[in-house]
Amino acid sequence: MNLHEYQSKRRFEEFGILVPHGRLAETPLEARLIAQELGGPVVVKAQVLTGGRGKAGGVKLARTPEEAETVAGQILGMNIRGHTVRKVLVDPAVTIKQEIYLGITNDRLARMPVIMCSAEGGMDIEQVNRERPEAIIREHINPLLGLRGYQINALAAGIELPYDLWRQFQRVAQGLYRCYTASDATLCEINPLVITGDGNLLALDGKMSIDDNSLFRHPDLAALRDTEAEPPEETKAREAGLSYVKLDGQIGCLVNGAGLAMATMDMTSIYGEADGIGPANFLDIGGGADAETVAAALRIILADPNVKAILLNIFGGITRADEVARGVIQAFSEFETDIPKVVRLVGTNEQLGRQLLEEAHIPNMITATTLSEAAQKAVAAVKGV
Repeated sequence: MNLHEYQSKRRFEEFGILVPHGRLAETPLEARLIAQELGGPVVVKAQVLTGGRGKAGGVKLARTPEEAETVAGQILGMNIRGHTVRKVLVDPAVTIKQEIYLGITNDRLARMPVIMCSAEGGMDIEQVNRERPEAIIREHINPLLGLRGYQINALAAGIELPYDLWRQFQRVAQGLYRCYTASDATLCEINPLVITGDGNLLALDGKMSIDDNSLFRHPDLAALRDTEAEPPEETKAREAGLSYVKLDGQIGCLVNGAGLAMATMDMTSIYGEADGIGPANFLDIGGGADAETVAAALRIILADPNVKAILLNIFGGITRADEVARGVIQAFSEFETDIPKVVRLVGTNEQLGRQLLEEAHIPNMITATTLSEAAQKAVAAVKGV
């Protein structure tokens, strides 16, 4: 789960990191009133869960409350990388002497967190990593020991931070790491962390990603999820206990098991690449899905107008093939559709599952015995449509 900038910065403040005391506005008038209260120039920033806001015109300086109202009116309703701006953050403008990048994420290869710092803050850190990887200073954090002072000093020295700011930098880095661990985050990022004109370190921007699997421990963070910023199918899938990610292809995939789902997506991409055909989603119904779960998954897939064929790839282990077949029958009894359906059932009770599907006489259903065969038939079905 990703947090908006304003949510991330409020979370950072809880851990002692200095942030601007701006406020959220949903209308141009609210932006003007906030600017009046803050006094002086302000920065109006689009609140969307994507990068590239500045380049898209979603971040603007306003010198007066009237100008804040005008630019807020320009930003609200904008489409930035497929996200509609519904809220803006009005922050007081500050004098910036230097911009720094500071972030913590998981290093899966090292199997521990890594804290990264760069003197090239305010830029796309991925681009910096591609073009000048030496500009990013990294320190791996042993989770049993935590972030050590000497590691923070190494970061400060690596970016040539003025020595009189090292104590402040220690507080910011330690606060960010405490926020990261206490939130079960996969990413905590300040970009930029700025040196202000009065010599303070201030988090001008913030980004956090929370591990979805940990949200049961953090009801306060779970309540911050912005469902308006995600596809409605993903909201419905989460409510049904399904792992679903919407993609841009034409083959709706229903699979039990994340690894098998990824393999299914890969195979449809391989066989459909020449014709621009690929998976429309990642959807894992889990290891113990029953008929109702399968039916809920198919409802979500069928609600996507881009889907031209459905590929059901089920390995009957914990999930029995006959249970999946009953779910398929239940779903298609609710939706009359001529969309081709390619079904591969193998494993526990596969013969019974196939028998149930045959007896249901579902229109335009195609069977397959291997994943390769199923993927090829699904691609052919889309081409036929």
